[in-house]
Order: sequence, then structure tokens, then C-alpha cells
Amino acid sequence: MSKRLRSSEVCADCSGPDPSWASVNRGTFICDECCSVHRSLGRHISQVRHLKHTPWPPTLLQMVETLYNNGANSIWEHSLLDPASIMSGRRKANPQDKVHPNKAEFIRAKYQMLAFVHRLPCRDDDSVTAKDLSKQLHSSVRTGNLETCLRLLSLGAQANFFHPEKGNTPLHVASKAGQILQAELLAVYGADPGTQDSSGKTPVDYARQGGHHELAERLVEIQYELTDRLAFYLCGRKPDHKNGQHFIIPQMADSLDLSELAKAAKKKLQSLSNHLFEELAMDVYDEVDRRETDAVWLATQNHSTLVTETTVVPFLPVNPEYSSTRNQGRQKLARFNAHEFATLVIDILSDAKRRQQGSPLSSSKDNVELILKTVSNQHSVESQDNDQPDYDSVASDEDTDLEATASKANRQKSLDSDLSDGPVTVQEFMEVKNALVASEAKIQQLMKVNNNLSDELRIMQKKTSRLEKQNSTPESDYDNTPNDTDPDDMGSSRKGRQRSMVWQGDGSVPDTAEAHTAPSPVLPSTEDVIRKTEQITKNIQELLRAAQENKHDSYIPCSERIHVAVTEMAALFPKKPKSDMVRTSLRLLTSSAYRLQSECKKTLPGDSNPPTDIQLVTQQVIQCAYDIAKAAKQLVTITTKENNN
Repeated sequence: MSKRLRSSEVCADCSGPDPSWASVNRGTFICDECCSVHRSLGRHISQVRHLKHTPWPPTLLQMVETLYNNGANSIWEHSLLDPASIMSGRRKANPQDKVHPNKAEFIRAKYQMLAFVHRLPCRDDDSVTAKDLSKQLHSSVRTGNLETCLRLLSLGAQANFFHPEKGNTPLHVASKAGQILQAELLAVYGADPGTQDSSGKTPVDYARQGGHHELAERLVEIQYELTDRLAFYLCGRKPDHKNGQHFIIPQMADSLDLSELAKAAKKKLQSLSNHLFEELAMDVYDEVDRRETDAVWLATQNHSTLVTETTVVPFLPVNPEYSSTRNQGRQKLARFNAHEFATLVIDILSDAKRRQQGSPLSSSKDNVELILKTVSNQHSVESQDNDQPDYDSVASDEDTDLEATASKANRQKSLDSDLSDGPVTVQEFMEVKNALVASEAKIQQLMKVNNNLSDELRIMQKKTSRLEKQNSTPESDYDNTPNDTDPDDMGSSRKGRQRSMVWQGDGSVPDTAEAHTAPSPVLPSTEDVIRKTEQITKNIQELLRAAQENKHDSYIPCSERIHVAVTEMAALFPKKPKSDMVRTSLRLLTSSAYRLQSECKKTLPGDSNPPTDIQLVTQQVIQCAYDIAKAAKQLVTITTKENNN
């Protein structure tokens, strides 16, 4: 932070003391409880950052502080300042109000419905009004009056408005005047630093001409914000834009042989139009933001009563400006585990660089491949029959699922990674920064998941104890994810349809089905599944405690106990379950257990190449444990529903 918050500062939404989060695009500071609601609204409504535990460009934080200190909150609460509002019973939330429904309803009305902003007089032609507002914005950005510009933007002024008479945009004007905070505000609302004016100059050009070097450098950073954020998410480094390096493309630390399927999928990604590729990249950027914010959120809540199911944001909230299929595709990004998501991010970085530099499609240095596979929910077929790659920026039509599987190129031991101006070694890639992928935060998250799972298991046991045991069930496939209402179940369903993966060093993961065995609709009793799941979660908790206490020598025995428990649980099910949902859940369960053992073995002393990064190993171990817990929970859910039919 550029400065410490004054103790007198209060939450913009409920007036609670010591707000620790900011809503960047609203110019406000908010408390933890109100932030939990902001996060559920989506970045198109509120872009939240923690004031201490999130990296901030100094001028961006200064912009938010300036807005807050100059009364930006009154823009969003304009009509509430009218005494008549109090008489009519309309009031803002207070610290004593419950988060749900009181604070949540007020915050949604304030920011999503814009219920309290100043309304302009009705005009016959809305476009004229927007044009007038944009012209006012164009004039205002040459001054330091940020709140005036935010008010105009809140009323509908366009940050990228091209003035027909002046031949430029508001960002050109702000850059020429050296107004760096205005430039930050315009960029938050979508202004493009690469836009050319009528004479072919960009805002960066005007900033440099005027001697505003800090502003010029910041505008370049803003121009590459998407790819910079994705690279920083993976390796904690940013390109050196001052010296002309605009991309960092990390290598994966392990590799898989490229299949023809992967190569075909890569070509399909590369053949996307620039527009569709940009949409996909923006969606992945939003998912990176969601994952990073989740990590900070979990690390800062101290597991108080605030961390409840109502504060979980399991996937990207719906943006009504996008199509339903694009929203579905955005939400399915949350299904990707850490390894798969890293693969997707690297593929996007690689192709973004290729597109900007105009490189040909063929490349001898493809670091990573991505398969986006569509699986029809309405057909219960073997996963190997569904391996059709599908690159798209949105989900497929109807109920198809957008999923990704990692497929990594051969590791280049010469450090010849695909970079712009400077190599990133495998070791550097493995130096994953604490702030973004904090092991402690992930441990705590998984602890919470396991505690919730244990509670659910006890509830299910009580229910099933009153039911008569059934040895067979009607033939029925669970084609769709269990539609449970609580967000944590939605989280488990996201993991449910991930297929098994072949990991380096593991060999092939044994399939739970055998080709010569006929499909069987018979499932084990719910009580048996619950009993084995409890055993798995107990062993996972031991592993997590070892991770918390840095007892790395306990990883291997813990992983072996988990593997035994997983094997025993898988043995309860038929060799070839008829339900496709059961098959995929079992594959995730067993493949994650094999992967866990492989990761834990990396803690053994000896010659390792590259040297073992214990922090990265711990993160991978936690991710594997998380996938195991989720798969086990889904199997409990499926068998409970089947046996109760």
C-alpha cells in the first residue's frame, strides 16, 4: 500500500470499522462481510482487492484512495442522502445487520441495480445522452477531479469514446495532461492504451511527448495487463517492458508426449478468430482473479464464523452481458485443477504472443498443449469414445461440458523456453509465489472442505440408518452433475467430471473398468461408502496437519494410507459401473491417489533434477488431496441418491 488506512475510515456499505478490502471500480473501501457479497456479484459489478495482501500498482491504489476520500460513495448512495429517503424507510445497511439477507440485498440494490444513483431527466434519444456524457468525460479528464469522472462513468459515459471533432479518446486527453490517476480510472472502465487518435498516436505516445514517463510506463503495463497477470499467477514474475520484453511464457515442470489429438486441438485453438480468442483470454483472466481472491480470502479470515457456505464463490458469477453458453463456459473453468488450469494459462500466453508478433501457426517450440473436450451429458458412453477436442471461447451448445486435460511438450533441458527476450528456467517456474498460491490458504480451505464433508457424512448416516438396505437399484445413469443447493456441493460437482490423467512417473492409472465385464447398475450400500469416505478424510486430515507443521517426512506414509483407503473404497464398486458419473468419479479418485503418491515421493532425499521445491510439492500434494476428497464426496452423493430411489 502507498499509505496506511486511517482508523477513521469505515466500510462504504455498512459503516463498519477498519475496512480491509477495496472495490476498485466503485472507488470504495469495504469490510469482510460486505466483500463476501461483492465477490458473489462478479467482476463486471465489483472488482475487489485486499488492501494489504493483494499486490497493488501504487497509482491504482492511490486512485481508489482518492475517490474514497473525496466522497465517491455518495455517487452510489445519492438518493439515500435525501431526508425523504429516511422518511420512506429506505436506509443503508449498518454493521449489526445480518449479511444475508440485509447487507446482501442493500449491496445488490446499490451496485447491481444502481437503485440510489442520481437519475438524469428522461430523454427521447438515449444515445444522445450517452454521447453528451462522454463528451463531458472527455473534457473532465484533463483535471484531477476523479469523482466527477466516476460520476459521469456511473451515468453511462464511455471510457473509450472517440470524440468526432477532437479526433481522440479521453485517455489521450488524460495522458497528454499527465493525469495518471484519471488514466487509471479510465483503464478500470475499459479504456484501451493502444487506441490511436486521428493522427495515429496512442496515449503512450502523448505521455512520452509530455515527459510523463511514469504514466507512459504504467500505460504500457495496462496494455499488457492480461498477459502480465496470467504470467505472474504462474511464476510470480512480470516482463521487463522497459527493455522491450513483453511476454513471459513459463514452462511446465513435467511433460507428456504429444498425441495427434493434442496437436489437432492446438491447431483449433490457434485457428480461433482474434475476437473469440480475446473472449477466452478475458474469461481465463477473470478465473485467475477469482482463484487469487479466494486464496487471499481464505488466508485472511482466520476461519471465523464468517467463513460459511454463504461466502463461498465456487465459480464465476453470471454476467448478463454475455451469452448463456459463454457464461456456462466461464463457470466450467472452475473445474480445472491446478495443473490443468496452469496448462490452459500457458497455452493462452503462447498464442497471445504469437498473435501479436504475427508468427506463423507452426512452431517448433510449443511448450504446452491443451485439449478442450466436449462430453455430451445426454449420452452415457465410455470416456474414451468422447475424446473429441473442442476449442471454443464458450461452452458447447446445450449441455456439453468444456473440460481441459493437460498435455505437455517434452521438457527442454537447455532452458530454451518460449520467451520474448530472456529465458525462464524450470527452477524459476517452480518458484511459485506465496501470495498467490499460498499453501497455508489451500490447507485451510481443504480442512474446511473435510470438516463440511464429515458433517454431511454424519447427516447421511442418520438418514441411511432409517432406510432398508438395498442390493440393487433401478438402471439409471447420472448424466448430470448432482444439483445440490449449497455452494460447496456445487464445488464438488465441478470436480466430478474430470477424467483421469496420466502423470509423469506414474505410468498409466489403472482404470476401474475392465473391457470384458458387462456394465453393472448395482452400487454398494451408502453406509459402506460413507465408512470408507470417513477413513479417507481422516487420513487426509493427518496429511494436512503434516503439511501445516512442515513434517515433510510424513508425506509418504500418509499418502500410502490414503492410497489404501482409496483402493478399498474403489473395491466396493462394480468392476464396470453402468453410471458414467460413477465411472468418472472413481477415475478421479484413483488417479488423484496415484498422483498424490508420486508427488510425495519427491520429498525423498537423493539426486533430483531439477532440485525439489518443497513448497511446490506441498501445493501439489494439497491439490491432490483436495481432488480425492471431492471425488469421495461425490461418490457418497451419487450412491445416496441411487439407493434412496
